[in-house]
Amino acid sequence: MRRDTIALLALLPLLAACGGSGNAPVRSAPLPHHPASTAVVRPPVHRPPPPAQVQMIPGLEGVIGAGVDDLVRQFGPARLDVWEGDARKLQFTGTPCVLDVFLYPPAQGRDPRATYVDARRSDGREVDKVACVAALRKP
Repeated sequence: MRRDTIALLALLPLLAACGGSGNAPVRSAPLPHHPASTAVVRPPVHRPPPPAQVQMIPGLEGVIGAGVDDLVRQFGPARLDVWEGDARKLQFTGTPCVLDVFLYPPAQGRDPRATYVDARRSDGREVDKVACVAALRKP
């Protein structure tokens, strides 16, 4: 016989001793009792979004806080006019730069107002925002 078979045969009497008399039925332990869940699921609370943070940079006073009509008067028709939810982006372009103006509604529900601007060259490099505004502004 092989050694592993002999080792198993030697363990059989020990395993049989652990099994008990064989007359009593085997019962598993009772499951713990958990009362039914009483958690209350509430619908989400819809709160108005926080007011937009306004970009305050000297030299952007005529742009920040302006409405769409004011911006069109300053820069001419927007190249892009994109809505995303209640936010709006107007893009003005010229040879020196591309100006993106982001408008968000104020807390009182009026028309969206410019709160942030971003400027770049047509190749994507950064440009001073104030210089871009000055370059694109209509005389």
